[in-house]
Amino acid sequence: MEFRPCIDIHNGSVKQIVGSSLRDLEDVAQENFVAKQDAAYYAKLYQDADIHGGHVILLNARDSSQYASTKEQALLALKAYPGGLQVGGGITPETAAEFLEAGASHVIVTSYVFREGKICYDRLQRMRDAVGSNRLVLDLSCRKCREEYRIVTDRWQCMTEEKVDADLLERLSEYCDEFLIHAVDVEGKAQGIERELVAFLGTWQGKTVTYAGGVHSYQDLDLLKKLGKNRLNVTIGSALDLFGGDLSWKKVLEMCKKNEKNC
Repeated sequence: MEFRPCIDIHNGSVKQIVGSSLRDLEDVAQENFVAKQDAAYYAKLYQDADIHGGHVILLNARDSSQYASTKEQALLALKAYPGGLQVGGGITPETAAEFLEAGASHVIVTSYVFREGKICYDRLQRMRDAVGSNRLVLDLSCRKCREEYRIVTDRWQCMTEEKVDADLLERLSEYCDEFLIHAVDVEGKAQGIERELVAFLGTWQGKTVTYAGGVHSYQDLDLLKKLGKNRLNVTIGSALDLFGGDLSWKKVLEMCKKNEKNC
């Protein structure tokens, strides 16, 4: 289990928000933390700790008046830690090259490959052709709808018809290098992990999966390792001391490295 850190950027600032509260209208969100430092500060911190595969997420829509300042911060982070961070948020085949050239190891994509609530495989193919499957991460962030987990897009505001199951992961694996999966209902709330989703993801033995959502204690990390059969990487945001929380990011890193050795 690897620790994959995050740099979430909204309205030009590094933030931690409640994911389900994000709204494009007037660019509002319920904030847990707003950093005084810029995105490059966090990127350098992760570089100095030799942490790879963290993700930079642009939380503003591309047509937002705040997008330019958010993008500027994202590019600062990528340039501060070339090759060490992934980036996502409104990326298309036409815009991906700029982020890769700025230093991103991978681009993270969801919304572009969806149309009318379903995966558009023509768009997915175009995305793969533009960057290569080895540099593409598919974000399958989801929320529970009745008895299944369904993917949400457009900064988690639109429910799709696609459910996260083994068949979907298998079909999408040929297009990407990794999956990033936020449990949207618990994201930013620091109230515990989405156990059912984690248990399912722990049965998957294919591409690398990074889980995010709800981790707020060291016991949660142990539970994630157990339910996820030590196959999942983990992202933690609001609960970390870096972002005003109680968990030492250095201890989290040590715990994850210990888990790797015990695989």
